[in-house]
Amino acid sequence: MAEIQQRIDIAYIGGGSMNFGWKLMGELCQDETLSGTVRLYDIDKKLSLANEVIGNKTREIPECKTNMIFIAVDTLEEALRNADFVIISIAAGDINELVSDIQVPELYGIYQAAGDNTGPGGVMRALRTLPEYIKFAKKIEELCPNAWVISMSEPMSACLKTLYMTFPKIKAFGCSNDIFQTQDIIADFTEEYLNVDNISRREIKTNVIGINKFCWINEALYNGDNLFNIYDTNARKYADNGYEKKKLDYRNNPYACAHKVKFDMFLRYGVIAASSDRYLADSCPPWYLSSPRNALHWKVGMMTTAFMRKYKAEKITRARKLINGDESLHLNWSGTDCIAQIKAILGHCNVITNVVMQNIGQIPNIPLGAVVETNAFISKNNVKPVFAGAVPEDILVLIGRLVANNNMLVDAVLAKDLDSAFNAFLNDSLMTLDINKATELFKQMLSCNKAHLEYYC
Repeated sequence: MAEIQQRIDIAYIGGGSMNFGWKLMGELCQDETLSGTVRLYDIDKKLSLANEVIGNKTREIPECKTNMIFIAVDTLEEALRNADFVIISIAAGDINELVSDIQVPELYGIYQAAGDNTGPGGVMRALRTLPEYIKFAKKIEELCPNAWVISMSEPMSACLKTLYMTFPKIKAFGCSNDIFQTQDIIADFTEEYLNVDNISRREIKTNVIGINKFCWINEALYNGDNLFNIYDTNARKYADNGYEKKKLDYRNNPYACAHKVKFDMFLRYGVIAASSDRYLADSCPPWYLSSPRNALHWKVGMMTTAFMRKYKAEKITRARKLINGDESLHLNWSGTDCIAQIKAILGHCNVITNVVMQNIGQIPNIPLGAVVETNAFISKNNVKPVFAGAVPEDILVLIGRLVANNNMLVDAVLAKDLDSAFNAFLNDSLMTLDINKATELFKQMLSCNKAHLEYYC
């Protein structure tokens, strides 16, 4: 085993996660350079206790190299006290509330592919989640003000804006795999063009510009060569039928697509739309989601209530197997750059990757203080956004609305003002209802979230 370089304490808020939490454990257990504790906090203690067992069982796998120990804690304060890093990955709301985010708008003819970042569902998720983020920011300021905070919750931009507004000196950024799938596609197209194999997405050097879940690439290079002509050729080739590695997967998998939306947007704007199709579609007027038939035409996977309930049941079944030793976690990459970012901040290496941060000038035509997504240079105790340049004007029109809505929503939650939150709801890109019907929908969705409304009283 390599020499342990540094002992760290990680506070994991949402430590009962049956998704990213397991992936994080799997990646951590491959790493022989980190030592210390991961303190798991969840409002459902049973879930964090389960992950304590699962994480520490993973340390028994022969291939495991880590000295990280997983400990479930009773309180947020216990998790945060003197932490070096804070990972926040929560999904506020029970299964019925999450289902209502998708189901109730559909009764009014509003369809969402994801419904957790924008759209009526994204607004409700923010109303549930941001009060928690206010609490987290205050406790971080009190108990670990020098910790690096890595946020992974949706809606990510609103969550980060809330942290910055509540604790202005917080060292926080969003870790997102927003563009990874598009980098993989560019690598596929480049392999075919050059007749070579095994080009990694990390070898595709991209300039990232925009906001989380509506992010763009205006430069893509491989070995210094511009790849836009290759992408243009393939966008035209696959514009009608899409590009699929698993045929028709989008029909049953809401995380799948055929990338027709991003190809359409590239041919429309001349810049590579880098986010997944479901988030691109949710962020626009209902060009791609005016009806289920329209979504099917664009081959966008749609989140459904049946899938959500099935997914949760499968995770609970797998958790039992992991706890009982009938199954082991896979020691794989987590699908994010979270561990690489932590190691870079510790000084183990330097990393350039996309992050979500407050705009300090990296995108000059988006207001300062807005939360944007660009590349950042991460080194010892430093996360410095890379200058990305200006967003093209025709795309800025779309982004500007999303940024304004995000700011409006955060301000409404900070002020505990549901009337202002309704203004953000009404101004959402997917909103097609008149004011009376929109008011009716808003009230109906709030009634599905009664357990979270005490904060606003």
